[in-house]
Amino acid sequence: MTVERYLRLIAGTFVLGTLLLGYYVSPYWFLFTGFVSLNLIQSALTNWCPMMNILRWLGAKDEGSSNAASHQV
Repeated sequence: MTVERYLRLIAGTFVLGTLLLGYYVSPYWFLFTGFVSLNLIQSALTNWCPMMNILRWLGAKDEGSSNAASHQV
């Protein structure tokens, strides 16, 4: 899986998880949902996301690098 796909998976899991926690445990969890949303907006505007750096450090490949290797002759 690529960095971008991992990022979407993690963000979706955080949003769904904090929505459930906010409903069943404490409404303060909705603040974390808002944080994830603001981070996604910031990432779209600046093309920089801390989670992407972490994923690359952990060894996840960028979309272009995984496709480039499969198209080389």
